[in-house]
Amino acid sequence: MIKIEAKRLPVYRGPAAWSAILPDQASPVRLEDNLTADVAIVGGGFAGLSAARRLREIDPAIRVTVLEAGRLAEGASGRNSGFMIDLPHDVSSEDYSGKGLSADEKNIALNRMAIAFARSAVEEYGIDSAYFDPAGKINGAASAKAHALNESYAAHLGQLGEASQMLDEKVMLETTGSRHYRSGLYTPGTVMLQPAGYIRALGTGLRKAGVGIFEETPVTHMRQAGQGWELASTRGKVTAGKVILANNGHLESFGFKRGRLMHIFLYASMTVDLDPATRAKLGGLPRWGITPSDPMGTTMRRIDGAQGGNRIITRTCAVFLPGMAPSQASLARTAHVHRRKFADRFPALAHVPMEYSWAGHLCLSWNGVSVMGEQEPGLFSACVCNGLGTVRSTLTGIAAADLATGKPSDISAHFLAEDEPAKLAPAPLARIGANLYLKWREWQAREE
Repeated sequence: MIKIEAKRLPVYRGPAAWSAILPDQASPVRLEDNLTADVAIVGGGFAGLSAARRLREIDPAIRVTVLEAGRLAEGASGRNSGFMIDLPHDVSSEDYSGKGLSADEKNIALNRMAIAFARSAVEEYGIDSAYFDPAGKINGAASAKAHALNESYAAHLGQLGEASQMLDEKVMLETTGSRHYRSGLYTPGTVMLQPAGYIRALGTGLRKAGVGIFEETPVTHMRQAGQGWELASTRGKVTAGKVILANNGHLESFGFKRGRLMHIFLYASMTVDLDPATRAKLGGLPRWGITPSDPMGTTMRRIDGAQGGNRIITRTCAVFLPGMAPSQASLARTAHVHRRKFADRFPALAHVPMEYSWAGHLCLSWNGVSVMGEQEPGLFSACVCNGLGTVRSTLTGIAAADLATGKPSDISAHFLAEDEPAKLAPAPLARIGANLYLKWREWQAREE
């Protein structure tokens, strides 16, 4: 009999700001009984809720239970930047280009399947359109080197037959209200999410469709039980025929892929709600999203009242933390960096306070693969986002649902064909080496 114990539970630092700026959620429904399900899903983020919805698409009679350790949209799904990107976005590369034209064409097709899946959920469940805005995004360039990266990426997109538009300094100023950017590369296929709003509404829609979603219900133990599995939480148990682990890097907490997963924490800060006078001083458009031309630069977003307030988000600073526990000191240090980056871009708004600062957990593999497959009989995984949590996690959730129900699909076939995650160097070499590399890359991209 296989027994599995969770060695650690998620540790969050700072609030999940995307959720905090929305109206309060209803009180959580916790698991406080013993239940039976056909499929139990561990994790209520993009992967877990996408898996639940896909299972209901396949067969509405499937009894699905989702167990989330915290509140919906207060884990990683409320701590990202909200970019649902269709094009190659390899964060380990110099300019986001992927692993060759053929591989990129396949990934673009898959990413667009994820976006179409999310769009259909928006339509089916009546999710607020402000939470799913197909506005596209801009790769911002502040230096000649970064502009050259944009030109390189644009050429790569041209080879793929994908549209892009180079923006000059004047257009960047008109868009953002900032003179920091000398150019930008606009691509139209990205959807800008209010990620917490989308996840919360997706959860509401699934509950109405009959999916049991239990919050503040961490899974502490699992064991084989007959032909299925028993999952234990603090107040109850679920017995299920099959299980999908949709908990990203915490797959390793359950003993899988140890020494193969890179736990990266990215930090972000969000301003207070900008008053009308400050918005007038800023100028620019009420919504935009900028990823840096150099992947190790600074991501910026502006949102409006329909998304939770007129605010600007600054995201930068990456740290490799194998223990998955960011410190309060690191949050304070990175919040100081965010203030400087914000002031560089908006000197007239340098006095504007940040209302929220937080850490968000990404899980990568050295060779850029996800972990989607059957880890034990009847136990499946939909994990390892590789820095593309909104899209990749949606895809792995769909794939795991297809695999668990014996429904072969192009999405599941893609992940099943991937290699194993490459082994990392032994500790502490992996931690020291990875963090030195990240610091070096951030220093190179300091203007961005």
